[in-house]
Amino acid sequence: MKLLRSVSIVGVLGLLAAGSWWWLVGRGPAVATVGLTRGTAAQIVYATGVVEPVTWAKIGPAVRGRIVARCRCEGQTVAAGHVLARLDDREARHTLQELEARRDQARRDRDRQVELAARGVAAPQAQERALTELRQLEALIAAQAERIENYRLVAPLAGMVLREDGEVGEMVDTAAVLYRVGEPRPLRLVAEVNEEDIPLVAVGQRVWIRADAFPDRDLEARVHDITPAGDAVAKTFRVRIRLPDDTPLAIGMSVEANIVVREQAGALLAPIEAVRDGAVFVIEGGRAVRRPVRTGIRGPRTVEIVAGLADEDRPISPAPPASRAGGRVRDVAAAAAATPTATAAAQSGPR
Repeated sequence: MKLLRSVSIVGVLGLLAAGSWWWLVGRGPAVATVGLTRGTAAQIVYATGVVEPVTWAKIGPAVRGRIVARCRCEGQTVAAGHVLARLDDREARHTLQELEARRDQARRDRDRQVELAARGVAAPQAQERALTELRQLEALIAAQAERIENYRLVAPLAGMVLREDGEVGEMVDTAAVLYRVGEPRPLRLVAEVNEEDIPLVAVGQRVWIRADAFPDRDLEARVHDITPAGDAVAKTFRVRIRLPDDTPLAIGMSVEANIVVREQAGALLAPIEAVRDGAVFVIEGGRAVRRPVRTGIRGPRTVEIVAGLADEDRPISPAPPASRAGGRVRDVAAAAAATPTATAAAQSGPR
């Protein structure tokens, strides 16, 4: 009797073990399936850029020097030629005064040589040397006067002072940009596009812009022009994108640009993770079946399915490796969909 009871217990345990194995292993790994959607497939070229005015200029010093005065006119409108800042030009002016004193002496020497030549007591060569020296000094004075103008920073065009940098007493070099002057509207986006993508970009293409300052808004613009020559070091081409007058973007913002190079309306779309090596996997009879597909436009999150799937198909996403073809799998999406129904039915019964 005890032997029979032991055999029964072992049999039950074996059945439980087999059932557990089937539940955990025999049914195959859990996978998720996704539905396909219809929409517009868009092939895009990604770029980053900075917002800037269409009409503007950067103003920096032509010589190294110390700032002694600045207009403090940021945000104000100025006329062309307006003095924005001055650098310390005392040394340059001292040099000019020295040249002017030498010029005055050279004029007196010339006049004396002319008088002596008229009386026949001076050689013509002496008079010519005096005249040549005077002309050299006058040329040096003109050049020095132009150098002194370099110590003034003036607006090259009429417009608003968009930004003003530098403080009185600060030493600045020729690489510094102290002022930005221009018209605050219209604006453009100057974007850098990788050289391998530039053949796809053309003037007039639509551009979707995303900015951190406006995370919930897709801003539209158009490609305005493309620089003919690229940057051989960065391997990029500069693309200018004209922004609409009502754009909320501000000068200096860094944004992302998605240039739409091709669109296909009403396309059958699948998640990009569902396609691997030109095929998808669908569940048939509890097994993962590999189904080849022909794809079209590939976007950042979805890919166009041209052939191989129908609207009602539900591919596995992410796609399993090819070695899983024919293996058993279980759809966790279907199980999850069934669970709330059972729970609701249980709750609707008598309490």
